[in-house]
Amino acid sequence: MKQNELLTQWLAEEQAAHIHGWDFSHIQGRYEEGRDLPWDYGQIVRRYLRPEHRILDMDTGGGEFLLSLNHPPSLTAATEGYPPNAALCRKTLLPLGVDFREAEGGGPLPFPDGSFDLVLNRHGDFLPTEVFRVLKPGGVFLTQQVGAENDRDLVELLLDPAPPLPFPRQYLSIAQEDLEAAGFTILDAQEAYRPIRFWDVGALVWFARIIEWEFPGFSVEACRDQLFQAQSILEQDGVIRGMTHRFFIAAEKMK
Repeated sequence: MKQNELLTQWLAEEQAAHIHGWDFSHIQGRYEEGRDLPWDYGQIVRRYLRPEHRILDMDTGGGEFLLSLNHPPSLTAATEGYPPNAALCRKTLLPLGVDFREAEGGGPLPFPDGSFDLVLNRHGDFLPTEVFRVLKPGGVFLTQQVGAENDRDLVELLLDPAPPLPFPRQYLSIAQEDLEAAGFTILDAQEAYRPIRFWDVGALVWFARIIEWEFPGFSVEACRDQLFQAQSILEQDGVIRGMTHRFFIAAEKMK
């Protein structure tokens, strides 16, 4: 395919790069990640969840995972700070009776002390002291986090020079220390690096535009030379490979 045709395709992907909730269906079948983590966040949540629990899902996105739990809405709360997702939550969660509040995960939580039996956080920011405060004694915090080195190979492929790590404290050991300092007892802690694969450069363009905090300043025009390098890798190897970085913690507020 000629370079002009590739550029036209990539620019179209750049224009299409928007997201509601946390929906990557636009590139489904064109990339793959997160299929072989040594833990299953959803299964762990369901193992801890009881029908009588009052739960909070922090940085819920569009509420997709939360709704998949089918927990009673009267016992369910959620926060989201990203304005487009917060607007989506107001449309989808509030009519169901879910106690939705617009709030940033890394700041104060708009709930009284001791409100929840279970606090969930998948890939969102959080303050350990705030999570501890809103949990009941004996309550549990379950979080899966994106690590500091996530997608770093892809960042270095597309951006020259590569920017500093956007979240340099995102390592399991640091998160454990912070939670323990807030008063938590760690029940489980795991960390993993796993492959991410792209089967066309257009999907990578869309991905980089969506995850702008990892790829600051990325655009097709600014990074065209790097994109043609990625295309060469794809034509030679049949795939563009990177590495994700994840960790999981279960922590209890002891009675």
